[in-house]
Amino acid sequence: MKSTHNSIITFIPIIIQLSKDLFAGIRDIVGGRSGTYERELEKARSLALEELQQQAVALGANAVVGIDLDYETFGKTNGMLMVSISGTAVVVE
Repeated sequence: MKSTHNSIITFIPIIIQLSKDLFAGIRDIVGGRSGTYERELEKARSLALEELQQQAVALGANAVVGIDLDYETFGKTNGMLMVSISGTAVVVE
């Protein structure tokens, strides 16, 4: 590693439209997987990684190490999702 830059962090809030998956609430009760939640999680993860990469490039870095990715649901019916991602921007030779 040639040099280390600042730590960087990104937050991505997403509203999950449960109307796309009417059975998501039932799956929460009886178990199973919700396609809506899975798609929204993947979309939020991709957006967060992309934004983290953009921040690193803006700092003159060419890599991010020590990435930590967290998900949190909130709202009355857990209809909102917050993805937070952090890491350290570095220059690697």
